[in-house]
Amino acid sequence: MSPFLSSLWSSVGKKAMMGLTGLLMIGFLVEHLIGNMLLVFAEPATFNRYAHVLTSMGGVLIVAEWILIIILAAHVVSAISVSLGKMRARPEGYKKKASAGPPSRKSVSSMTMIYTGIVLFIFLILHLNTFKYGPHYSTVVDGVEMRDLHKLVYEVFAQPGYTVGYVVIMTLLGFHLRHGFWSAFQSLGLNHPNYHKTLNTLGIFVALLLAFGFIGIPIWIYLSS
Repeated sequence: MSPFLSSLWSSVGKKAMMGLTGLLMIGFLVEHLIGNMLLVFAEPATFNRYAHVLTSMGGVLIVAEWILIIILAAHVVSAISVSLGKMRARPEGYKKKASAGPPSRKSVSSMTMIYTGIVLFIFLILHLNTFKYGPHYSTVVDGVEMRDLHKLVYEVFAQPGYTVGYVVIMTLLGFHLRHGFWSAFQSLGLNHPNYHKTLNTLGIFVALLLAFGFIGIPIWIYLSS
């Protein structure tokens, strides 16, 4: 194995990979949330036009999707490897699983990262199956026939069971991001005592913003339906 791959697959390298890919996915989540806000604050035609523009990008979209797949795969593989390494290092586990208090960063979020991550990964597969590969309704906007994704989203979130499940999953996303955001900077060596509290506060803000943002949309759709 080359020196580069050896360093990349070292304990430090895997944590850095996990942190970098995590931050990249947070950036995608922010963009995804902004686009989904059109479901609440815009007309159906506006959201469908937005979705149509994305799906009409052809090769560019395919490349973007593969980049996202590679980022996700690298994050999942490095996270599992790091978690297995921790289990091997401490096979008996902790006798008491609770927040250790300051200055330790041990918390419910940090201790459940691997579990919330697994749930989110399974949810992602189901989410893509529901919307990307779900029923293909058609509509015409500005004389152009396109997929009526707005209708599908409202149809899905009109179901109480799906909406409740989505809210639960997005709550877990908030817990995952609560620790993941701060931990990513630490893994990349970008954390420093001078702005440690700032990063921690920013992590809480990002987690709440994304969690409540994604939670609010299906609740709004369900109530309006």
